[in-house]
Amino acid sequence: MKRFAALLDRLAYESGRSAKLTLIADYLKTTPDPDRGYALAALTGALSFRHAKAGVIRALIAERTDPVLFALAYDYVGDLSETVALMWPAPSGHEGKLDAPSLSHVVTTLTTSSKTALPQQLARWLDELDETGRWALLKLVTGGLRVGVSARLAKTALASLGGKETDEIELVWPSLAPPYGDLFAWVEGRGPRPEGAHPATFNPVMLAHAIAAEDFSGLDAAEFCAEWKWDGVRVQAVLATDPHGARHARLYSRTGEDMSATFPDLLDALAGEGAARLGDAHPPAPPVDAVLDGELLILREARVQSFNVLQQRLNRKAVTAKLIAEYPAHLRAYDLLFDGAEDVRALPFEARRARLEIVVARFASPCLDISPLVPFGSWDELAAARADPAAHGAGLDAEAIEGVMIKRRDAPYSPGRPRGPWWKWKRDPRVVDAVLMYAQRGHGKRSSFYSDYTFGVWTAADGGDELVPVGKAYFGFTDEELARIDRFVRNNTVARFGPVREVRHDGEQGLVLEVAFEGLARSPRHKSGLAMRFPRISRLRWDKPPREADRLETLVNMLGEDSEAPLARTTARKG
Repeated sequence: MKRFAALLDRLAYESGRSAKLTLIADYLKTTPDPDRGYALAALTGALSFRHAKAGVIRALIAERTDPVLFALAYDYVGDLSETVALMWPAPSGHEGKLDAPSLSHVVTTLTTSSKTALPQQLARWLDELDETGRWALLKLVTGGLRVGVSARLAKTALASLGGKETDEIELVWPSLAPPYGDLFAWVEGRGPRPEGAHPATFNPVMLAHAIAAEDFSGLDAAEFCAEWKWDGVRVQAVLATDPHGARHARLYSRTGEDMSATFPDLLDALAGEGAARLGDAHPPAPPVDAVLDGELLILREARVQSFNVLQQRLNRKAVTAKLIAEYPAHLRAYDLLFDGAEDVRALPFEARRARLEIVVARFASPCLDISPLVPFGSWDELAAARADPAAHGAGLDAEAIEGVMIKRRDAPYSPGRPRGPWWKWKRDPRVVDAVLMYAQRGHGKRSSFYSDYTFGVWTAADGGDELVPVGKAYFGFTDEELARIDRFVRNNTVARFGPVREVRHDGEQGLVLEVAFEGLARSPRHKSGLAMRFPRISRLRWDKPPREADRLETLVNMLGEDSEAPLARTTARKG
């Protein structure tokens, strides 16, 4: 545990990617199994503990320190693990002098301990470890390491041990589990390439870079294809038959989260099962084995519905027949990873696309179609299609399109985010001027700054116009701008609520923020009745008085729906 704690400590203070890579590789090279495997799992976010939660940690520190003092310290530090590690009153003379547990022992114990036994075990470890060890232990428990290491970087460090490519690690990773003994043996040349036991495992997805205006000058339009970028959820459908003839179907998110239980109707249709049971007039499709990359959508009367409609199906624990009927799931495929047992990821995009068309036709399922290509001969022609999808083939589905995807015709399907083969070109975001209302302290490096901002727009009220919150953002500004906003918050605070400050926001005094966002949704949880999707601060309007900020009616018009009913419901519920 001490070596793992020392690694995290050094990673937290090291800003350079190459230096972080060297630190991780050296640790993996010099640390024995199974500790290095569990460290790799922690760095890649592959560990979770059922009963080890932040609430347990808060309860333990509350028993040992003044709650008021802890609240003040936590407000200032901004990180639970660091605050507890600093304040933990270890037994006199024992701190850091007892034998620290191994990382593998800690992980195994956290995994197997009962809910009642875990607090006492955590307390014993916190007594035994020094300040850095306590911090690392608590980071492990909470699952938020926050040391500037991505899963991809940790896998790159592992690959370097045996001269492997990171993509090779990505391909075998989803079917493996900590502590990865077989994986280390293969990387170091001591064993064969590990293979997963389950026939329907997740495969790492390929991601795109956002394209900038200056990128087009170096790209030849003739070498690329384009597709619509749908406003849904990126998913991977895996359909497989095991050696015993049993069918397996899984639906995964882009990060590998199993979504199968939430969309049984879609999987039944793709697996060639359950059509009659679901009341579908179409007969079951013949079984087809494939791994499909595509967009999860809701289709009604052959029209793609908005993301707000799709949200009614997401994260549902109980999926009823009524829910399935009202929100029918659909997969719009745009790539093929496996055709049967054949791995086709190394083929050029155009070849995979041709195979995909054949595979989709074999499925013969009304719940599956293929994302159409967008014809263009120049970047100007594609820009016109991006600006007006309805006039360029999207028709009534234009409102469900958030841009275009640009893909090299000869590009293989490479896990991760390689620069060049795939680009995403989103439609220009919507922009409004809003007024800063509340500010909250950030976490980690931002713990000393008020960096999380709640903002609102004007609407009519009984006593005149008032501001109502419509969103919250915590990025889009530079470090220099953050420092200036922080000074404004401190100098214009009118009320405090724990780590949150209310700032002056009337018609004449306040800070106007230009906010860019991707979309709007009805939200009965907000007083305004609306909530923004992916808001970010695009500009600070120090020059603009708050009274000139936008009104709620402007956002309602953007939403394109009548505002009266949802707003009335919100007011009634809060009254």
